[in-house]
Amino acid sequence: MTPQMDREKFKEQMRAELELLMEEMADAVDNAPAGRIIRDSEEKVRDLFGEFRRKAFEGAMQAKVDAAEAAFSPSEQPGDGQAET
Repeated sequence: MTPQMDREKFKEQMRAELELLMEEMADAVDNAPAGRIIRDSEEKVRDLFGEFRRKAFEGAMQAKVDAAEAAFSPSEQPGDGQAET
C-alpha cells in the first residue's frame, strides 16, 4: 500500500485555487455586456473550471508522489552505512 497524501496540505492549496476560480468566474460574468451575459461568459467559465479540474488532479497526483518519496527509505549500504576505513 502506498503512503497517504497530506490531505490538509492538498485542501489548503486547492482552497487558494478555488478562491481564484471564483474571482475569475465573477469577472467573466460581470464583464459580459448586457444582453450577452450567457453567450460571452459561458465558455470562459467552462474553460476556468476545466483548468481548475486539471490543477486539482495534478495537485493530488503530486501530493501522492510527495508522500511516496517522503516514505522511501533507501537501501542500506554494505557495512550498515558505516564509513569504510
